[in-house]
Amino acid sequence: MSRNIYLNGEIVPEAQAKISVFDHGFLYGDGIFEGIRAYNGRVFMLDQHIKRLYQSAKTIMLDIPLTKKEMEAAILKTIRANELSDAYIRVVVSRGEGDLGLDPRKCSEPTVVIIASAIQLYPEELYKTGLKLVTVPTRRNGPEMVNPRIKSLNYLNNIMARIEANQQGAPEAIILNTDGYVAECTGDNIFIIEEDTITTPPRYAGILKGTKREIVLAAAAEMGLEVKEELFTRHDLFNADECFLSGTAAEAIPVVEVDGRVIADGSVGEKTKAIIARFREIAQTTGTEIYND
Repeated sequence: MSRNIYLNGEIVPEAQAKISVFDHGFLYGDGIFEGIRAYNGRVFMLDQHIKRLYQSAKTIMLDIPLTKKEMEAAILKTIRANELSDAYIRVVVSRGEGDLGLDPRKCSEPTVVIIASAIQLYPEELYKTGLKLVTVPTRRNGPEMVNPRIKSLNYLNNIMARIEANQQGAPEAIILNTDGYVAECTGDNIFIIEEDTITTPPRYAGILKGTKREIVLAAAAEMGLEVKEELFTRHDLFNADECFLSGTAAEAIPVVEVDGRVIADGSVGEKTKAIIARFREIAQTTGTEIYND
């Protein structure tokens, strides 16, 4: 079935959703994006995703030609145009059409694309049995480079890490920062649990501040776990009681092995199970209504 795509203010059939080969998003990765989920007729954490989109835009000095309210309306319009209640939504804003030079001043108008479709990163079985991950040679780019807090269209750092994971037959890669501390995965934030403490790398470690990361930390606090945002190494990871990831596409998913080291007894931990259950409960019952008339 053909999807309907939002392209610069219009809903068009997928086959007509075309941009110029001179668009600087295509030529140079000059732009930003957000991945958003909808469940049961509600868009999950829409305000937070829009806020992060505009923060990324401000940092790279990209003027989005829609207000935040207009962006919200465009996202909802795109979902309705595809008659979806459960969806993965991709919002892309590029610098727009320019010339073959780098100068963004040659791009007269940003390109805005919104896609509403479906995504499944991992089979449901892995949410019960857990992932076996590897650490890869590619390091996370630091904040003085292309800051990882910017959700930019230049994802080669993540893609190179994913290629290295693919070469080792792993479903996801753990990326270290330039100082050798655990940063994040190619598309997910990472957490470890030791006794009654949950730890995740801090924002300055070179991570994207995931919207679902905040849900996990709030759920952990609800459970009475001590929440820490601090640096840790692979040694801490190998010796954790439990480990799991979170992200918009992956949701929350357990990890049972890293670099050939089994996490605890190799089964999914009880606290991780509880966090996954709470995450899904929140996702399935909260959000911005899509069909509110």
